[in-house]
Amino acid sequence: MAKTVRAIPATISRYTAAPINSRKKRRVAGYARVSTDHDDQISSYEAQVDYYTNYIRERDDWEFVGIYTDEGISATNTRHRNGFKRMVRDAMDGKIDLIVTKSVSRFARNTVDSLTTVRKLKDKGIEIYFEKEYIETALYLILTPNTGLFFVYCSIYCGFVGISEPVHCGLSLICRLNLQVDTER
Repeated sequence: MAKTVRAIPATISRYTAAPINSRKKRRVAGYARVSTDHDDQISSYEAQVDYYTNYIRERDDWEFVGIYTDEGISATNTRHRNGFKRMVRDAMDGKIDLIVTKSVSRFARNTVDSLTTVRKLKDKGIEIYFEKEYIETALYLILTPNTGLFFVYCSIYCGFVGISEPVHCGLSLICRLNLQVDTER
């Protein structure tokens, strides 16, 4: 007699704990920042805004909230980053479910600010996706303590001014390998 295997579909997302059959769109915001007013940075700023606006709007399961920006502002602290502070405030007020940004260094170069903000948002159920490093805070700060520690390493690495592209590529690879190892346990 042939054995029958019956697949039981998941009912909640392992990343968000939201019901899978839920039709509610996630409210998503983008964050873009450049640290200087130089011409090459201005084109990067405009490219980031355009890219994340389109990136978010293309998803049927996402609702575009907006793009929060800081132009000509360093990420070494959050004191003068009004766009960043407004984004975090709106997220804490329940207006944003997910923040997407280019990289950890775009979000914050100060490890304390970065971790404090990420944990504060995580505690309210708000996720951040750092595209360049392939870091989703829902995965890296919830699954295991090791992945939370790994985010600290990424944040510290990105805190160095002038971080090189090979380092970013290495971080991306390590992030992906770390996630595969930790999720297999």
